[in-house]
Amino acid sequence: MGVLGMVGGATPAWAWSASQSVAGLGGQVPPWLVWDEQADPIVAGVIERGEAAAVNALLRTWTRNGQPLPAGLPVELRDFIEDARRLPAWTDTRKLAAAVEFNKRRGTYLGVSYGFVSGMMSTVIPHEARAVYYSRGGADMKHRISRTAKFGYDIGSRNAFQPDGSMIVTAVKTRMAHAGVRHLLPQSSHWTGVADEDVPISQRDILVTWHSLPTSVMKAMRSWGVRISTSEADAFLHSWQIAAHLLGVRDEYIPATWADANAQAPQILDPVIGPTPEGIELADFLVNLAAETDGGLLTRPLLQAMTRYFLGDRIADWLELPRNPGWDQAIAAGWPPFVMLKETGLLLPGIDELYWLFDEFLRQGALWYLGEGQPLDIEIPDANNPNHS
Repeated sequence: MGVLGMVGGATPAWAWSASQSVAGLGGQVPPWLVWDEQADPIVAGVIERGEAAAVNALLRTWTRNGQPLPAGLPVELRDFIEDARRLPAWTDTRKLAAAVEFNKRRGTYLGVSYGFVSGMMSTVIPHEARAVYYSRGGADMKHRISRTAKFGYDIGSRNAFQPDGSMIVTAVKTRMAHAGVRHLLPQSSHWTGVADEDVPISQRDILVTWHSLPTSVMKAMRSWGVRISTSEADAFLHSWQIAAHLLGVRDEYIPATWADANAQAPQILDPVIGPTPEGIELADFLVNLAAETDGGLLTRPLLQAMTRYFLGDRIADWLELPRNPGWDQAIAAGWPPFVMLKETGLLLPGIDELYWLFDEFLRQGALWYLGEGQPLDIEIPDANNPNHS
């Protein structure tokens, strides 16, 4: 449910020192004035030449990080991908290994957070909601959500950044999809009629979405009383720092520490959230998605109550989610004891492996349902939402 992508709103002041970034560089150019100078012209050329379908067909065979690229790709696109798939020089493999252990122990919390903290928050980020709604993904939201769910699954997998993993592939394909949306969305009269920007998915937009994920998730888990050591937190952050780099975010904008992330988020995430008609409609779809399985008798009120509990009354009211007496109280009363019980269970030897197996069963089931049993792949778009062209 975590809808990744393109965000924004008001224009805050920008001040960022070298010590605050993983690159050790201070960003003097505001990230809302920067897009993706490497990916954008190459992907735009693929679309304009009518090659998107053929390229996507070839790239469906590229599924593992260490796998050679398929033959037949345009030369400039192949060169771009080969460069984009490289891990940055500041990659810490020990932290990535520690992040795997963290994900094993905290998978349940991460799944809930990605869905109800990050995913639902995305619908009150105006740039993101509008870009999703008017781009190709808005025409088939279940398909769109399944691809976003894959991003969350891959970054939390045991071999995420290893040669036999898929996170690098997923991130680079997402970067190319973003470039496609940047090229196509300004051609939509529906989007230009409501947008307060000329080109979507700036570096700030990606950072806003980034903060709705690891920064907001860590804040939520700490508020729930989840015991997280400094080394665990740093490892989790590092996996998302690598993800930001692979998505094309300049290293100078990527926070170096949690203190830096918590300092950056109020500058660019907090000021932009708010309701839009597009976001309200997307939220309605999200909370109703699982209702297909029971006619909505159980899941719709439950998901609405969970959204209200995890994001608060203000955002729930923005999204026009009704109160659900009974469910609202049950979630508020039941979640803290559940966290306490799960945390107590971690004291037992070997329990983290059992937690992982249970969470993995749920994750695989969710991906199977969202993908309707078909392989999930992220592709370069070749058109906008045909319902709002």
